[in-house]
Parts: sequence; structure tokens; C-alpha cells
Amino acid sequence: MTNENKGDIEFHFEEIDKIELSPYLKSWLTKSANNEERNIGAINIIFCDDSYLLKVNQDYLNHDTFTDIITFDYCEEDLLNSDIFISIERVLENAKGLSISFIDELERVCIHGILHLCGFPDKKEEDALIMRQKEDFYLTLRPKK
Repeated sequence: MTNENKGDIEFHFEEIDKIELSPYLKSWLTKSANNEERNIGAINIIFCDDSYLLKVNQDYLNHDTFTDIITFDYCEEDLLNSDIFISIERVLENAKGLSISFIDELERVCIHGILHLCGFPDKKEEDALIMRQKEDFYLTLRPKK
């Protein structure tokens, strides 16, 4: 494995106004993936509203529920390729419920998607605990604001 980046993370906005993202977000997600011995291929992170993500959930996963993130995994060996959809409305509501900043919750959800691509599940309680510990670990590695 090499730490040479073979691709890029691109940010898109669907059915919402463009939001200001942390200037370090792309490099932090890339370094986090590299730390898990993965390289970034082509990752699209699509920020959207609840209704847009609900339609994705219904059309592709046959789920009729709101969610904060859906990660489509197109990975090849150690190369991460994905479309990651994130509902800004869910992130905002989660942040308020947790009494944390919007940016902190947004970045937690972003690293959550990357960790899924690195092979970390979260359906079982013990897996969810490991996922949360990984999220917490990588959140401590963000550049200071």
C-alpha cells in the first residue's frame, strides 16, 4: 500500500444552498483513510436535504425512513470509491439534540462514511461502539480550528 493519492474527494450540493466547509475537510478525510491503510479513489460527498435523501433511500435501498447518511460502496481493494449522501437537515437536528456545533456533527458524519468504506460496520451494538470510538479518535486528529 502506498500513501500516494490516486483520486480525490469532491463535494456537491443538491436541493440545498452551498454550505461553507472546513478548509481541512478533504485532507483530514484523506489522511484518516490512509491511516486505515486505504487510498482515496473517487469519492463524491453529496450534501442534500431530507427529501432528497429520503428519495435515494426509497429508490435504492427500499427504506422509507429519514437518515443522516447513505454510503454507496464501490471500493476496489484498498482504493475507496463511493457516493456518500448526507442530509444537512438531519445533521443540524442531530447537532441540536446533542448540544454540539453543526460543524462537529457534520464532520462526524463525514468520517462515519469514510469508516464504512474502510470496512467498519455499525448495525450490531458492539460494531456501533467500535465505530463511535473510531469517529472520536479521528475527530481528535482534525486540525485545530
